[in-house]
Amino acid sequence: MDVGSNSVLLLVAERQDGRWISIAEASAVTGLGEGTKRTRVLGKAGMEATLAELRRQFQIARNHGAEPILAAATMAARLASNADEFLTAAREQGTPVEILTADDEAQLGLESVVFDPRWAGEHRVTILDPGGHSSEVATADHGRALYRCSSPVGALGVRDALDEPQTLSPLDMVRACADVDREIGYCFLPGRAGSVVALGATATNLVSIREGLSDWEPDRVHGQTLGYEEVSKMAASLCAMDLATRRALPGIEPGREGSLHTGALVLERLLYAVRAEACQVSVRGWRHALVEKSERFP
Repeated sequence: MDVGSNSVLLLVAERQDGRWISIAEASAVTGLGEGTKRTRVLGKAGMEATLAELRRQFQIARNHGAEPILAAATMAARLASNADEFLTAAREQGTPVEILTADDEAQLGLESVVFDPRWAGEHRVTILDPGGHSSEVATADHGRALYRCSSPVGALGVRDALDEPQTLSPLDMVRACADVDREIGYCFLPGRAGSVVALGATATNLVSIREGLSDWEPDRVHGQTLGYEEVSKMAASLCAMDLATRRALPGIEPGREGSLHTGALVLERLLYAVRAEACQVSVRGWRHALVEKSERFP
C-alpha cells in the first residue's frame, strides 16, 4: 500500500509462473497531507479518512489471502511533526504503516519502470514522479541507477501556497512555475534523459481525460505518450477551470479535481527540468517494485 500525501493505493499481487501478477488494486483520495507543507502537521480529517481507507484496503488484501501486507507512507509523513500520532493509530487498528525514505521512494519508482517489460530494452530511462508534497526524478542506464533525487515540491504544496488555490490566473501560473523551478533547482542531463516515463496520478489522469475514459482502463493508459506542449496546454486549461468544472471532466478520478491542475504544472516543470519533449505514462508505481524485489516474499 502506497500511503501518499493525497491518496492511498493498493496492489495485491500473486506469484504465477515465476512472475508477480496483479490480482487486485484499489485507489482512494484521502488528503492525508492537506496543508502539511504549511503547518507541518497531519490534519485530523486527512488522518481519519486515511485510517478508514487503510482499514478498507487491508481487508481487501486479507480477503485475497495476501501475506505479508506492507504499507508505507511518503512525504506528508516525513514532513509532519505529528506523524507518530498517525502511525500509532494505524498500528492500533491493525493496519501498521512504515515511513518510506525519499531515497527509497525515488529508487523504487525507477525500478517499477526498469522491471517493466515495456521499457526493459531501453538503454537509458528517466522517471518523473510528481506527488502531493514531493517529486522524484531518477535515471538508470541499462537498468543500473545513475541518478536519483526527491524534491520537496508537489501538487498539494503548490496549491496550498496560492492565494486563490483553485482557479489560477496566468500570473498565478507564472509565479507557481517559478516556485516549482526553484524547488527542483536543477536541470539533469538536459536532452539526454533517454526514455522519459511519468508515474503517478497526474499523468494517468491527464491521459484518461484526453481519451475521455469514463472508467479506469489501465491497459489503455499504460504506455501512452504525453507531449510537453500538450501537458503545458492541459495545465493552463485545468488552472483556468473552477473546482466544479474539473470535477465534471470525463476521465478524472473522483477527488483529484482539487489538485490535478497544480499537479499538471509540476509535471510540466519536471519535463522542462530534463528538457524532455514528451514522456510515456506508466500506471505502475513504487509499490510494484516493492513487491517484485522484496526479500520478505517467499
